[in-house]
Amino acid sequence: MAVYVIGDLQGCYKKLKKLLRLLEFDADRDRVWFAGDLVNRGPDSLKVLRYVRSLGDRAQVVLGNHDLHLLAAYFLDTRLKPNDSLNQVLQAPDVDELMTWLLYRPMLHHDIDLNFSMVHAGIYPGWSLSTALALAAEVETVLRGKKPRSFFESMYGNKPVRWSQDLSGMDRLRFITNVFTRMRYLHPDKSLDLTAKGAPSKASNSDVMPWFEFRQRAIKFNRVAFGHWSTLPTGQYGHCFALDGGCVWGGQLTALRIDKKTPRWYRLSCA
Repeated sequence: MAVYVIGDLQGCYKKLKKLLRLLEFDADRDRVWFAGDLVNRGPDSLKVLRYVRSLGDRAQVVLGNHDLHLLAAYFLDTRLKPNDSLNQVLQAPDVDELMTWLLYRPMLHHDIDLNFSMVHAGIYPGWSLSTALALAAEVETVLRGKKPRSFFESMYGNKPVRWSQDLSGMDRLRFITNVFTRMRYLHPDKSLDLTAKGAPSKASNSDVMPWFEFRQRAIKFNRVAFGHWSTLPTGQYGHCFALDGGCVWGGQLTALRIDKKTPRWYRLSCA
């Protein structure tokens, strides 16, 4: 049995199927993890959702910021952004079933046997793996509760920027959500900078560092696969593996085989 992690799809269904053929993926034998952002910007978000859902427990998915944006649009019936490509999903006859399925995807996945975790954006410095899993569960519980709409009404925003165990209510949930689905850079005091998006060599603010360069409790003895950062070259950064090759922008769709002692990379051109 092979286990693969695949980076951000963002509606690139044809490229996904081509990559799976390259991997010789066998759905009866192999397993595939998806590092979030299944949807948006690309041409076939609906096909991606239907296909990944059809894999059942052979697929593991974590929520990304674009997945949450789709859920927010569904629950709030809000106007989409000009560059969104989500109407095909929202107008689909099976939208209710798809959104219920998506709502039950986790924020963070950990496989103790493989010693691998997967998250869309990152894990906050100072959080142990057990703490990160517990905080992810706090958000998941609210999403799957009786009032997910109230969560999405207050989800958007960059504040608070600093973590404290004393944070409560939506401030706490928003910070946790931003870490798992939007984080790239932090300041030396570990406050989030959610405005910087470029590669580390081109960061406009020299006072910030990539999250994975901080001393990390969660990744000291654990490996982490993540997506979200298309301007960061795909590859290994210590115990962290960056998987977003920017396929939707004409870059690459990237997969990492993680069931072997040494992970193996696969890259498909999306040009």
